[in-house]
Amino acid sequence: MYVRGNDLGYSRLGIAISRKCSPRAVVRNRIKRVIRESFRLRKPKLGAVDLVFLGQPGMARSRLPELRGAVDKLLIEIEQCATP
Repeated sequence: MYVRGNDLGYSRLGIAISRKCSPRAVVRNRIKRVIRESFRLRKPKLGAVDLVFLGQPGMARSRLPELRGAVDKLLIEIEQCATP
């Protein structure tokens, strides 16, 4: 994941999940849905940042609760850095 501040006053999300992560579109879309939902729930607390999630090979083998936990953990770290 890449994080960079912006001057817009709100956070934005970018997701890049390639076929190297999973050859099946169903699996790639499920990963994207999990990331979008976690971002949506934490967006007000993130501040003005741009986030880009990059899929890694093997990411598709993890279960959804594990994936949600990993994404939430990353977003919580960003929240803690954003709050003064």
